[in-house]
Amino acid sequence: MNKPKLYLFVGYPGSGKTSISKLIKEKTGAVHIWADRERHLQFKPVTYSRPESDELYTRLNSQCEQYLIEGKSVIYDTNFNFYLDRQLLRNIAKKHNAETVLIWMTTPIEIAKSRATSELHNSDTRILGVMKDEDFNRISNHLEKPLPSEKPIKIDGTVINEDLLLNNLVL
Repeated sequence: MNKPKLYLFVGYPGSGKTSISKLIKEKTGAVHIWADRERHLQFKPVTYSRPESDELYTRLNSQCEQYLIEGKSVIYDTNFNFYLDRQLLRNIAKKHNAETVLIWMTTPIEIAKSRATSELHNSDTRILGVMKDEDFNRISNHLEKPLPSEKPIKIDGTVINEDLLLNNLVL
């Protein structure tokens, strides 16, 4: 039996994380934990406040761990833009004998910003609607690029398709 995998993402809002997540789910059957959808379902209105995020991610981290305990692969679809957050999830994966796959969405910032703040070109991935410029800038300005030791798989989300996914990830 193969080890379960935990897919984590680094990237700007609008870089293509959810589109790639959906393709991975389609190809592997892994559980898709989509933070934006969960935030949308759990909080009305969505505020992105620290208490809201703490509550959301405490619950999602617990769900992720439970799936790994069950031997299921997990696609954790959110911005793991902080090294310490990525390390926390890597430790959870290691504890349950799961492999961590870090996907670094290298989509140019201008394209990601346009998608996140002004386009609803793909409304099935923009469940929370367009993002305010200040929210995009805050998130983007604090992105901690993966270290070489994290062995990220780089994917330019400018054009997302199945061939791109299969060429970059071993599924």
